Amino acid sequence: MEEGAPASTSQTTAAAPASTPTTAGSMANTAFKSLGDVLMVLPTSTVIVYEVLNPIVTNTGACSVANQAVTAVLLSLCAFSCAFSAFTDSYVGADGKVRYGIATARGLLLISGDDDPDGAGRDFSKYRLRLADFAHALFSVIVFAAVALLADANTVACFYPRLMAQQKALVTALPIVIGALASGFFVVFPSTRHGIGYPPAKPAATALVSSS
Repeated sequence: MEEGAPASTSQTTAAAPASTPTTAGSMANTAFKSLGDVLMVLPTSTVIVYEVLNPIVTNTGACSVANQAVTAVLLSLCAFSCAFSAFTDSYVGADGKVRYGIATARGLLLISGDDDPDGAGRDFSKYRLRLADFAHALFSVIVFAAVALLADANTVACFYPRLMAQQKALVTALPIVIGALASGFFVVFPSTRHGIGYPPAKPAATALVSSS
């Protein structure tokens, strides 16, 4: 019995590190999920659209009054898109199609054109408006405004060229600080919605067949 004791001790010691990969994998999954939550709420696509159209409407920073007016309209539309997307949601119907809607106080108001055969028996009240939706919309607009109004050289040159020369450090650092704060907020309070551009995962085809 005494000779067997060291062997069991060594087996226990050798088995202990096996939990390390599991812990590391769990931490990695948590990190990737948090990153996915941040990317889902940040106005990435809207910023890309604005950056593509920006050189055209601002005339690469050499703005006339007409350029400023068109740029202001583009900024307003992009900001509205950021806020609007925070109030959209989607689900996968029984036929496997993704259907989008707008969150209201009563539930989800469908905006998809086709009818859902499973829509009558679905509980849409769980999609109702929440206070977090307004917070996500606000931070999304703030992040877009910081990137578009301060980080974009053409926009700065178009509307307030003296600001870049006088407050260069502030203009450079402020968007980064705002982005970091917003990202931290989105990590702590992630969005559970699957708005336009971020549909929920579709069930497997076998699951759809069995359900039908």
